[in-house]
Amino acid sequence: MQPSPSHRTRIKICGLTREADVDAAVDAGADAIGFVLYEKSPRHVDARRAGELARRLPPFVTPVVLLVNASAALTAQALDAVPHALLQFHGDETPQDCLAAGRPYIRAARMAPGFDLLDFALSHPTAQAILVDAHVDGYGGGGQVFDWSMLPQGLSRPLVLSGGLHVGNVEEGVRRVRPWAVDVSSGVEAAKGIKDAERMRQFCAAVRAADRRCAEAA
Repeated sequence: MQPSPSHRTRIKICGLTREADVDAAVDAGADAIGFVLYEKSPRHVDARRAGELARRLPPFVTPVVLLVNASAALTAQALDAVPHALLQFHGDETPQDCLAAGRPYIRAARMAPGFDLLDFALSHPTAQAILVDAHVDGYGGGGQVFDWSMLPQGLSRPLVLSGGLHVGNVEEGVRRVRPWAVDVSSGVEAAKGIKDAERMRQFCAAVRAADRRCAEAA
């Protein structure tokens, strides 16, 4: 699902753990803020903490709750704590697992040679978008960039580009891939789970610059 040349690429900043970082991400221009409810992540927050942070968000900035093979109980806790959250399934969840939550969701795909992204997207017809990330050990992209040439044409769902993005490469990513949105975590950090306000500002500015260049080239 290719956006128009004048499309404004949405920006999600993920893995926030502190109030100051949430405020800085919003000020930088983020459209969505991600909270990681996966205990093995260095950016983990529990459902209660995610709710506290999400309540700082102004209207039209979307809270996203990232889950990895979560139990039904944890999913319910997350939805109770962040009632307006968009869910992001980042583990081995089946299409039925994603539907069972009864909420809008994004499905993450780990890109590797031979992976059929078109088939994966078709198997999740109710997903709001497909988020593509690098395939590394464990879950999450580990701050690694994957080969964008693996992305096929004709994807049936909006695409969220993730995996090792930072201010130095996101402009190229937007111009080459033309995703619906981009997702960044480690690329705007001072340390794991600690965001850098200036890096977030520069990242968002680079995305906007890429959008302008795409519109000018159309």
